[in-house]
Amino acid sequence: MGKPRRILPVLAFLLLSFTSAFAQNGTDALRARIDSLQAVLDSLNALLPREAPAPASAEGYSQAEKDSLYDLWCASLRVTDYEVPENIDSAHFASRVSDEVLMARLKAMNPVFALPFNETVKNYMIVYAEKRPKSMARVLGLSPYLMPMLEEAFSRYDLPLELKYMSIIESMMNPLAVSRAGAKGMWQFMYKTAKVYGLNITSFVDERLDVSKSTDAAARYLRDAYRVLGDWPLAISSYNCGMGNVQKAIRRAGSRDFWSVYPYLPAETRGYVPAFVGAYYAMTYAKDYGLAPADVGMPAQVDTFHIRKNLHFKQIEEVAGIPEDELRLLNPQYIRDIIPGSEGPCVLNLPYSRSAAFIAAHPDSLYAHRAAELLSEQILKGEDTPVVTHTSYRRGATTSSSYSIYVVKSGDTLTRIASKYPGMTARRLMEYNKIGSMIKVGQKIKIPRK
Repeated sequence: MGKPRRILPVLAFLLLSFTSAFAQNGTDALRARIDSLQAVLDSLNALLPREAPAPASAEGYSQAEKDSLYDLWCASLRVTDYEVPENIDSAHFASRVSDEVLMARLKAMNPVFALPFNETVKNYMIVYAEKRPKSMARVLGLSPYLMPMLEEAFSRYDLPLELKYMSIIESMMNPLAVSRAGAKGMWQFMYKTAKVYGLNITSFVDERLDVSKSTDAAARYLRDAYRVLGDWPLAISSYNCGMGNVQKAIRRAGSRDFWSVYPYLPAETRGYVPAFVGAYYAMTYAKDYGLAPADVGMPAQVDTFHIRKNLHFKQIEEVAGIPEDELRLLNPQYIRDIIPGSEGPCVLNLPYSRSAAFIAAHPDSLYAHRAAELLSEQILKGEDTPVVTHTSYRRGATTSSSYSIYVVKSGDTLTRIASKYPGMTARRLMEYNKIGSMIKVGQKIKIPRK
């Protein structure tokens, strides 16, 4: 902001100079004065702030990139938006909508459980409806594909359909989301809770990343929480901090009224129900705020197949012509690109437009194609990359450590790579390789052996 202010006096001087010259000697003098001041104008242009380049749009992609659903998906995951401050309870956000209108809209939503209006709830309504346009546009883009699946799961257990909006608070509906604490998937299940609710986690499958199965598990958890706590706001809060912590807060408050219990909840949990109300409100009144769905690269229709033999994504790509990236987009639960059908029937989701090609591929050709290479015993044991022994020397002492090499592929992130190796984290990979979070295709990443 400093440069434009410094330029204003100079511009005023130029205007005064032009006016004086014209008044004294007419147009010839004015033309001479303009010529003499051209250098000054050039230097001023150099001082003016440059407009930031426009973000890449669909028109900026090549045809090959436009054809890739996975490219659009990855781009949609890279959105950056407003971060909710920790002190939101004490914040006072200004809205373009009056409190009276906000309260009337909240009342008109008519959910099966009360949605109170207070300063904290108002702040979250403003955050999701007005301060996070990129994230909410992505959520709106995903909603036609994912929300029906969520509604089906909650209906199966006779739960309020409004609970589907919790997926926005958990992950902004991102099936690949991973928290710093290790929670994964759209519903951010921790490992132990996922196992309690029957989600399969192996070296090849992580059903926390499976939208259908993780949503079913989340619905069963919320059903159990409501049976124990008897109140939906308390049950929703327990999803963040656990039923035990909510019960402890109830005992300290001496009440089961949510706002009486609120001060006794863990600090990170207090905003969970207000955030849920804010997300629910923003989704209900998205059009009133000019929020429009972003293109997230999801196919309009999906077909489901059951696979009963081990099958690699590369086999499907090379025999049926279905790109690996599209397979990963719709089947993120297969964390090593291998469908372990020999362990039991596994679901394979395909874009409807690709179904005919998959059906046309002869099973014998499909399962036999490069099977010895892609599904070797070494690979199925998790030893898919060569072991490199690295010896380092320091002050007379010799230390030896072994690691495997992973070559970065298109669409990879450190988090995705880490998920392929039990016990590995993105942070450990960064520290071990002495790199940042940005990686590129073809880069070699060292995977430390336990």
